[in-house]
Parts: sequence; C-alpha cells; structure tokens
Amino acid sequence: MSIKQNTKPKILYSCYYSRSREGEHFIPEHVFSYQISGEMIVTDNQNTFHSKPGDFRFSRRNHLAKFTKIPPEGGEFKTISLFLDQEILREVSKEYNLKSDKKSESEAMFSLTPNPLYKSFMESLISYLEVEEENNETLFNLKIKEAIHLLLKVNPELKDILFDFNEPGKIDLEAFMNKNFHFNVQTQRFAYLTGRSLATFKRDFQKVFQQTPGKWLLNKRLQEAYYLISQGNPPSEVYIGVGFEDLSHFSFSFKKKFGIVPSSLNHK
Repeated sequence: MSIKQNTKPKILYSCYYSRSREGEHFIPEHVFSYQISGEMIVTDNQNTFHSKPGDFRFSRRNHLAKFTKIPPEGGEFKTISLFLDQEILREVSKEYNLKSDKKSESEAMFSLTPNPLYKSFMESLISYLEVEEENNETLFNLKIKEAIHLLLKVNPELKDILFDFNEPGKIDLEAFMNKNFHFNVQTQRFAYLTGRSLATFKRDFQKVFQQTPGKWLLNKRLQEAYYLISQGNPPSEVYIGVGFEDLSHFSFSFKKKFGIVPSSLNHK
C-alpha cells in the first residue's frame, strides 16, 4: 500500500505476505524507515544490513543496494518509509538556513538508535496510511518536513547528509563497473553514479571495455552466473544475484552463450 504523488511515493506503507526480492537496486532519495514486522536484509558491495521489528533505519540517496523482504511466519512484512526528496530538503534548508558543513561518507544504509520520538511519529502515520486517499500532497509534505526536523533533533549529525545537494563526481569507470555490474539498474543510473551524461558514459565505456554497456553487462553477468552455478548455487537464486530480472530471460541468454541450460551445469 502506498500514498503516491505524481507516481512517486512520498510515504510508503509496505505490506507483503511472501518473501520479496523485487525492485530496482538504486536508492534515489534519502529514506527514513520503521520496521513494523518481518525482516529486511540489505546488501551493498561492502556490508549486509539486517533490520528487525522495532528497528529504525536511514538509507542514503545515490547508493546501490539489494533488498530482501522477509515476512514473519504466518504474518505480514510491514514497514513505513518516508522519502526525503531533494525539493523538500532544499525548502527546509532555505527556510532554516541549514547547510552541510562537510562531506559525510557512510554505507548505503545504517541503523538509527531507537527513540520514543521516532516511534510515536511513525505510529501516528499508520492511521493516515491505512486509509488510502487522494489529494494528500500538502499533508504528506508537512509530515516529511516534520520527519526531517525530528531526525535533526535526535540525530543532529545527519545534517551533513540531509543537506548535501552535490551530485556524484566523475570517477574511475572500469573500477566502478567491475564492482557494481550485478546491480539491476538502467544504464543511465550507472552513468549518473559515475558522474557522466549518458552520451559521455557510453563513449567512455567503449574506450575502456571495447564494448557497449549492454553487451558488456550481459556477458559479465553470465560469466558470474556460470561460476556461481558451477559452485553448486541454484539458478533460481543466482539469476537475481547477478542482475537479471527474469528467470526465463536468464535461462535463454545462458543457453545462447554457453550452449547448455543453467540447471544442467550442476550435474556436469
């Protein structure tokens, strides 16, 4: 269930009855979340983050991460997530003269120490979210601003993250792609995260890899999948881990490249 504005959720109330690993592997905005029930496992290139009922977490924008949502036995996975978009953060920054003083480096997601103010705020949202209504833009913008002030009160160190409006700078393309090829994001996301326009990214990519991004990503993911399956990992788990969305497309591409179906590799 979600409350949406212009197709983008401001506040998301997620309910799942079954295990889920879907969704794009990119965090476009800062997110303040409360785990109500079930568990969330998040992995980036360096860390695995495990969120349990009662936990509060903060996800940083412009990071790549994979999410696994696990409902409790016989129950629902439930979270509330507030998307702290750049437009609202800029409004708060201007209104209260709040600025980032230094570059803050941290992982894609981290825990926030439980606080009664956080809990009462999140619980106050549930009654709004359980009755989905249209034209709540003004109300939810106010709740987002309230959340920003609450975060600053309880965790003032977040100021350097919340009000850092810089976009990603140009970085080493080869190192970044070899590290992040298994994330399921579109080419323009990779371009953005490496500090390039899409046209510049494609041109630089061709120079570095002598291939288009699409061909290189497909081959790289298939090679990684071949290795993982040969080590005994089931194809039904491998295909998502290396960046494919669809098992049938993965199987078709795998057979086209290697001449065998993925499942037969376990028996060779």
